[in-house]
Amino acid sequence: MMIPLLAWRDDTCDPRVCSVKKLQKYGLVRIYPKISAIPKNTLMLDPTAGQALSPADKISPSITVLDCSWKALDTGIVEGWKRRRALPFLVAANPGHFGRPFMLNSVEAFAAALYILGEKEQAELVLSKFNWGLRFLEVNREPLEEYSKAKDSAEIVKIQSYYI
Repeated sequence: MMIPLLAWRDDTCDPRVCSVKKLQKYGLVRIYPKISAIPKNTLMLDPTAGQALSPADKISPSITVLDCSWKALDTGIVEGWKRRRALPFLVAANPGHFGRPFMLNSVEAFAAALYILGEKEQAELVLSKFNWGLRFLEVNREPLEEYSKAKDSAEIVKIQSYYI
């Protein structure tokens, strides 16, 4: 059974190249135009969160990305979520930010979270919809494998320190 993928879009990115909109066409993500409509028990991927995502977060019923410009993000809008998690160090493989650390697009964020949570097949499925997608797993194979074996957020941070 696949983990439901959710996204909040603020429409600051170009819809013609939006990775989440493409995933929606394949029925792999549900997009919410209002952040207040997203279930509060979701695992919210938020780069400003104080805790790193780890396999211990597997209990979450869904994963949500904030599909918006990080420059325009008002972090106050996500304060109400109990499971806000930041992704550990990974390198982007998308054409707009290839090779840049921490510059993942929404699809890469979904895939990273799924992989870390042990849902490797779903991560591959999500990435397979993009001609560059599986390259993300190639570029980040070693850290993703290590992160997926960590027991908790503290161990993720320790592993991450070897890559930064």
